[in-house]
Amino acid sequence: MTLESNVPSGPLAHKWSKYKQEQKLVNPANKRKFEVLIVGSGLAGASAAATLAELGYNVKCFCFQDSPRRAHSIAAQGGINAAKNYRNDGDSIYRLFYDTIKGGDFRAREGNVHRLAEVSVNIIDQCVAQGVPFAREYGGLLDNRSFGGAQVSRTFYARGQTGQQLLLGAYQALSRQIGLGTVKMYPRTEMLDLVLINGEAKGIVVRDLITGAISSHGGDAVVLATGGYGNVFYLSTNAQGCNVTATYRAYKKGAYFANPCYTQIHPTCIPVSGDHQSKLTLMSESLRNDGRVWVPKTAGDTRLPQDIPEGDRDYYLERKYPSYGNLAPRDIASRAAKEACDNGLGVGPGGRGVYLDFSDAIKRLGEDKIRERYGNLFEMYERITGENAYQRPMRIYPAVHYTMGGLWVDYNLMSNIPGLFVLGEANFSDHGANRLGASALMQGLADGYFVLPYTIANHFASTKQHKPSTDAAEFKEAEQEVEARIKKLLSINGKRTVNDFHRELGKLVWDKCGMARNDAGLKEALARIPALREEFWENVNVLGDAEALNPALERAGRVADFMEFAELLCLDALHRKESCGGHFREEYQTEDGEAQRNDEEFSYVAAWGYSGVGNAPVLNKEPLVYEEVHMTQRSYK
Repeated sequence: MTLESNVPSGPLAHKWSKYKQEQKLVNPANKRKFEVLIVGSGLAGASAAATLAELGYNVKCFCFQDSPRRAHSIAAQGGINAAKNYRNDGDSIYRLFYDTIKGGDFRAREGNVHRLAEVSVNIIDQCVAQGVPFAREYGGLLDNRSFGGAQVSRTFYARGQTGQQLLLGAYQALSRQIGLGTVKMYPRTEMLDLVLINGEAKGIVVRDLITGAISSHGGDAVVLATGGYGNVFYLSTNAQGCNVTATYRAYKKGAYFANPCYTQIHPTCIPVSGDHQSKLTLMSESLRNDGRVWVPKTAGDTRLPQDIPEGDRDYYLERKYPSYGNLAPRDIASRAAKEACDNGLGVGPGGRGVYLDFSDAIKRLGEDKIRERYGNLFEMYERITGENAYQRPMRIYPAVHYTMGGLWVDYNLMSNIPGLFVLGEANFSDHGANRLGASALMQGLADGYFVLPYTIANHFASTKQHKPSTDAAEFKEAEQEVEARIKKLLSINGKRTVNDFHRELGKLVWDKCGMARNDAGLKEALARIPALREEFWENVNVLGDAEALNPALERAGRVADFMEFAELLCLDALHRKESCGGHFREEYQTEDGEAQRNDEEFSYVAAWGYSGVGNAPVLNKEPLVYEEVHMTQRSYK
């Protein structure tokens, strides 16, 4: 099946304006007749809930955290992109658009990316009006810094706490609507299934995580803003609660899952220190503005970093990519770090680390300026490692961070299931095979504040809406399926913990489908995952019961979904016989070790349709057509 993106016709720069001019509208008085269910309360979910409620829609918002303030968006550190050109250094909407397309290795949809660049300029004004304390220059103007994959400074930031401050801005807008009664908030509530009526998304089934009660909620549309699936690797920079469940359950109900093999490895994370770890800690990419990445030139050099002279250091990013240097894109910087460590040049325990050195910046700017820009990040690093990064270089190594794949959506941000909209990291649409730094916050807020309010109105005005009763047979059937699944998990009473299974699955996926993939490794993973999944359902031990707070049960359900999703991820990686961005197949690389695309055969979005556990999914394709740019071999040299 060939998928239609529904991108408007006409010149690229005018498509979004044309859409807004031609879209169908909903009368303000009629908006009160519609109810929207929003799952997730991070930047995408909170901004969408607040905006739709302000417009007059009735909104229910669900999150499994105890407060929307604890959504994982809070963990984003470095900044948010916007084409404001405050630095007068040549930035523009087109340049942000092109950097994003190029950074994604020409595997993103052109129309969506240009719209993202267009609305980016409005996001900053919105956030400033909300009181977000962006850093400012000496003259009072908002400050900018650089991020990977760009030669301009377009990233707005609040020290190393940008995600937290942006989330607080969205949260205050959401809280206002909760106070007005236009949004009803359901914290500590997890979505466990999607309900379709006549092929349209009309509701969800949820579990109250405190009482264990299963209930249904009906609405005129369902919006998923539930983040990515990076925790399939077990160790990632994501919070432990981040999961694939909402989007995977939608996939099992017919929503297509697009490009799951596009996972991002962030080059600037604190290295693994032992088997005791349940997650990894991100050091913001913004640190690469002032930090220089290097390793010793000689394998086995055990001298302290301050004792290694300049002539014995390899600043490999500056050597290999002189135009971008330490601000090379994430996928390239990550593979370069892996290459250095694989060659025996790594530093720290196990040789799985490289140095991020601030000594030159401290000499040039002074420690106070570095502290002003990154103080909380240095403090976090010292608390975790016991090392003072003002006095000796940080040790960093790549780790799973973001997922570019997600549910397939068209230009309206609607999946192939009518009435099911997907925002932020949960969809696939804007980043291609690699996300540029500081673009996740941009996409989440763009989708929630400025895109969905238009596209959901167009959907409501174009279709007849019949809000369903939760007494309908479809709701009861979904509730029974959820209850049966929970009962089965609790009844197995095996000998292995959920965490034990998750750790084994994650290591398998990381080893065979991590920073580098190859045919033999992917086939090995695809042979082992079904056996591991079968053992999970025969030998997992989930303590407690269903009628109370039970974190073990929550985790078991999420890992059960990872057990199925991991197979889809590896299958997609095996199918895509090319290297592009974060998907690096060892068999497909240039002579100098860069990703080698195959545009003739794989210039499309791979959107997979569910056909049953253990059965091969159905491949649907959306051709990637570029009207404004030409696909070229990426070069950051």
